[in-house]
Amino acid sequence: MLSTIELLEVTDFPAIRRNRTETLQVNLGYRCNQTCVHCHVNAGPNRTEMMDAAQIDLIPQVLKARNIRTLDLTGGAPELHPQFRQLVVQARRLGVKVIDRCNLTILFEEGQSDLAEFLAEQQVEVVASLPCYSSDNVDQQRGKGVFDLSIAGLQTLNTLGYGQPDSGLTLNLVYNPQGPFLPPPQQALEQDYKRELEQHFGIRFNQLFTITNMPIKRFGSMLLSKGQFEPYMQLLKDNFSPGNLNNLMCRTTISVDWQGRLYDCDFNQQLGMAVPGRAGTLEDLLKADLDGNPICTADHCYGCTAGQGSSCGGAIGETA
Repeated sequence: MLSTIELLEVTDFPAIRRNRTETLQVNLGYRCNQTCVHCHVNAGPNRTEMMDAAQIDLIPQVLKARNIRTLDLTGGAPELHPQFRQLVVQARRLGVKVIDRCNLTILFEEGQSDLAEFLAEQQVEVVASLPCYSSDNVDQQRGKGVFDLSIAGLQTLNTLGYGQPDSGLTLNLVYNPQGPFLPPPQQALEQDYKRELEQHFGIRFNQLFTITNMPIKRFGSMLLSKGQFEPYMQLLKDNFSPGNLNNLMCRTTISVDWQGRLYDCDFNQQLGMAVPGRAGTLEDLLKADLDGNPICTADHCYGCTAGQGSSCGGAIGETA
């Protein structure tokens, strides 16, 4: 696979600093039941990297010590970690909101038949990947048969109350473009999704998050192999919006890799760009926070500030 880090390191991206940490985003490992073209962590069924028990045990301690109110679990498929459910229960007992970055098809994997019920019981917010409301586009990006399983997964979650009015169970969907272009306006696309999914499948959800593809890892390698890397980077820079800088995810989120090392965001994690300074691990967070620290940047950061902006919570700009 072709690497893009060398092309991103020299940057003129504006210097920015962290605010108070509100979210701990933890990558539990790279094992996944899917292999997606846009995946920026190169997750897949053959990956073996998984967070060990010692690091898992530190997570509730850090949440309490730093008074962090949101735990965002990602992967791979985070649900495949053997301590996923234990961690969710511990965080919920602390009154922490838990987000599960779910690919939906995981609900039908062996040993996961009661996963949806568990998530509902614990009132976990589900953020589910669905790159389009048509089968051809989804299967092209995520694999044959993924669309049908995804629809079945959404219907299962709806049956349990997810996405339904006044249920308290939040179901958000995620859209990624299939190629080297910016996502369309989030609000308009959300209305299209809601109309099509309810009309054809009876599915309801709360919000749609549009996320810009980052020029790193699997997607970055594809851009290089097709000679599209430089034009895509120019697209991101041409659409830079300074107003997005104040709302960047990295200002309030700490990203943790499967080994317990700290990063300013999930994308920096995949590029090996650790947080500056000496507080570099989960254990360090028990004694000190990162509030006010400089944020490590490179040219891929233009992906979060282009157009309506992009974060793990979708568009961040005023046009969202």
